Amino acid sequence: MDRTLEEALAAVKIVSASAPKLAAMPAHRRAAVLRSVSDILRARREVFAAAIVEEVAKPLKAARVEVDRAAFNFRWAAAEAERFGGEWIPLDSDPSGEGRIALVRRFSRGPCLFITPFNFPLNLAVHKIAPAIAIGAPFVWKPAPQAPRTARLLADSLLEAGWPEDAFAVVVCANEVAEALVQDERFGVLSFTGSDAVGWRLKSLCGRKHAVLELGGNAGAIVAEDADLPWAAARCAAGAFAYAGQVCISTQRILVVETVYEEFKKIFLENVAELSVGDPADERTDVGPMVDERAAVRVESWIEEAKASGAAVLCGGGRSGRLVHPTVIENPPRGAKVVCEEVFGPVVTLERIPGIEHGLLEISKSRFGLHAGLFTRDIERVLGAWERLDVGALVVNDVPTYRSDPMPYGGNRESGTGREGVRWAMREFTQTRALILKA
Repeated sequence: MDRTLEEALAAVKIVSASAPKLAAMPAHRRAAVLRSVSDILRARREVFAAAIVEEVAKPLKAARVEVDRAAFNFRWAAAEAERFGGEWIPLDSDPSGEGRIALVRRFSRGPCLFITPFNFPLNLAVHKIAPAIAIGAPFVWKPAPQAPRTARLLADSLLEAGWPEDAFAVVVCANEVAEALVQDERFGVLSFTGSDAVGWRLKSLCGRKHAVLELGGNAGAIVAEDADLPWAAARCAAGAFAYAGQVCISTQRILVVETVYEEFKKIFLENVAELSVGDPADERTDVGPMVDERAAVRVESWIEEAKASGAAVLCGGGRSGRLVHPTVIENPPRGAKVVCEEVFGPVVTLERIPGIEHGLLEISKSRFGLHAGLFTRDIERVLGAWERLDVGALVVNDVPTYRSDPMPYGGNRESGTGREGVRWAMREFTQTRALILKA
């Protein structure tokens, strides 16, 4: 049941009051809690995976991977908690600093407010919660309304592992209540993952809080003429249709140099045809239904818009309730939603380009800047693309859908601000404080 505003504010009062106690908690105790949560997740892998399948229709094998990643992140956070520190700076670079040094230490910004989406109901929450525990920060978490059971399972695991009951709260609430929490000055940090429209609105409401926004994208992958085409085709098929495309870094645009376009298209379509579509509870399923029928209807309408504008649908395009069949759209017009916006569904576009330069220009035209992919054997092209593309990460010889949990993750431009990944989030949730010493 959704909490009222009064109930939510009461939870904030309790959580924020725990901040001094947590600030005094030594690193070894925080690390012990994090390792314990990791062990609990590993022991209850099937319970968590079943909840994710039931609540958000993620295919079972993908749900298991999500639980594994969450367990890894808690264990990684335990190690980071033990080594997270500051630095010392000599100040005698000018005469006034002779005999002086500065010690720089990071301190928590204060209680954190976390808002997470449905598509990774466990691991995207863990990317916020584990760093908060690692630095000793209390938090209030608003989980996705589609996945309350997954949220309860994680909350129970935190308590069982020894994280204080008054140091966090899970608040399932209406959007109006969430916006009131965003404006509450007791929070030092807002960390939000979701759509760009909602994220930027919340940032406008959050006041002086430090905001970390992990927003959407329409990730593009460029396939050069020297690429390993079978590998590129297989990876693009996986990157475009994993969890029915409901991934912020889902491969949405594939731009292929014209000299290898036809060969790539043939291999790619063969890979797409091999995907298993159906019941998410079936261990063999690659692509299941979308989270709800409204989302599926929207994606279907975007496909129809592209077709009406002259694009060719090479496969898929149909919808059965919540299930949208894997869809490949060839050469859509530049103004089509499947090119300009985030589809967040099992749709990918295939475009012929004259060369790498054209592909870089096309990706740079997007208002988003989350991830991009580049398949090539030419290191000069790689370094040049890394310099030019204003994205959070350029993934070489793999799809933009690739993410390793320890790395910094986040977007530029309208894809957000700030970075996640355990150590990077710990830096976002803390601020420096210097101590200047004179002998």
